Amino acid sequence: MAEEAAVREQAEVVRRLKQDKAEPDEIAKEVAKLLEMKARLGADEGKHKFVLKTPKGTRDYGPKQMAIRERVFSAIIACFKRHGAEVIDTPVFELKETLTGKYGEDSKLIYDLKDQGGELLSLRYDLTVPFARYLAMNKITNIKRYHIAKVYRRDNPAMTRGRYREFYQCDFDIAGQFDPMIPDAECLKIVSEILSDLQLGDFLIKVNDRRILDGMFAVCGVPDSKFRTICSSVDKLDKMPWEEVRSEMVGEKGLSPEAADRIGEYVQLHGGMDLIEKLLQDPKLSQNKLAKEGLGDMKLLFEYLTLFGIVGKISFDLSLARGLDYYTGVIYEAVLLQQENNHGEDSVSVGSVAGGGRYDGLVGMFDPKGRKVPCVGVSIGIERIFSILEQRLEASEEKIRTTETQVLVASAQKKLLEERLKLISELWDAGIKAEVLYKKNPKLLNQLQYCEDTGIPLVAIVGEQELKDGVVKLRVVATREEV
Repeated sequence: MAEEAAVREQAEVVRRLKQDKAEPDEIAKEVAKLLEMKARLGADEGKHKFVLKTPKGTRDYGPKQMAIRERVFSAIIACFKRHGAEVIDTPVFELKETLTGKYGEDSKLIYDLKDQGGELLSLRYDLTVPFARYLAMNKITNIKRYHIAKVYRRDNPAMTRGRYREFYQCDFDIAGQFDPMIPDAECLKIVSEILSDLQLGDFLIKVNDRRILDGMFAVCGVPDSKFRTICSSVDKLDKMPWEEVRSEMVGEKGLSPEAADRIGEYVQLHGGMDLIEKLLQDPKLSQNKLAKEGLGDMKLLFEYLTLFGIVGKISFDLSLARGLDYYTGVIYEAVLLQQENNHGEDSVSVGSVAGGGRYDGLVGMFDPKGRKVPCVGVSIGIERIFSILEQRLEASEEKIRTTETQVLVASAQKKLLEERLKLISELWDAGIKAEVLYKKNPKLLNQLQYCEDTGIPLVAIVGEQELKDGVVKLRVVATREEV
């Protein structure tokens, strides 16, 4: 107890020094002393105060959750393969400088590792920057690939909404020089296929273009140096009302109120082909070269999406900004529309479940000669999708099988362990998924009960009579029919 009191006293000393704005060296010395005292105290307590938990922002996945996960992954992979993608993998950590400066304001969320023998490393923050590094390093100018792996962000987790510090990303990207908007349209088609396939309910894919945004900022009087930071304010419009976003732009980021109001007129617009046509006629926007290019491509994109039959799911939305620095053209985000469930309460509004866009400059950042490889891609927000499906299954109380066993080898009388083991070995060798209870003489009732509990559909029963006749009795668990 005395030690704890000493720690509290030392903490008070540090607090007072900070309050009195003492010399930094003096503060540092007292802080070091405090940390040492805490460490000593922790070392004594460590013997009996071990907390059993996963680190903040992470979780374990039990067999039930993994069964749902595998189902989702296989649907997504099937879609990627249907569109002709190859698969790659990259290390979970990269050189720190590979990741530095690619994520704008989010760079503070990168996990840095301790110096390992002269290399400064960081855990990967997404799969896009490693992909660009991979292309530049191997001088690849043309590839369609998918990559499913864990990424790491030192974020404030909101576990219920599927926001973690360690989570999976499922990325699909097309790299190479192609005619405009054909690969971009395919990425949107893929999002639509996956979300329809997983039956998550109604969804909408919002689309915009970085060039339209930048053109809009220019004609509204935003100085070049503020484009990116104003962009990340606009990106918050799906979570905050316009008033709050406006006051952030003016108050925190020093934008003039007039410019903010002009932006406000645009970012509240959304629609389809009609809106594109209207903006192409807009006296201010149509004068801006960037915006005009972006709108021309957007028109083309909508034509292709009409051919793909998904234009009804797409909304051209001028408030969509996507905070990442590396986007250069089309950007998109898929959101699930609020569903009411039958208990009258609102179900989880998980917001965005997929996002992506075109990033033509990223590979060039890594290439020593600055050679550009145009890329467009999409990332499926697997964790959010997963948290919806998990909550839905809990609500429906549907039983999930966590194994794929097809048959249990059982015996009706005692002393038949050898026969059971011989039979199950034959089944395994024939590629059949089979189990046996690890008891010499299990009761038939217990063996059948095990099948009921785990969902095994068939039981192969060996008994004395069966052995005499050289047959096996096959029983269907659900209907109790025997053959």
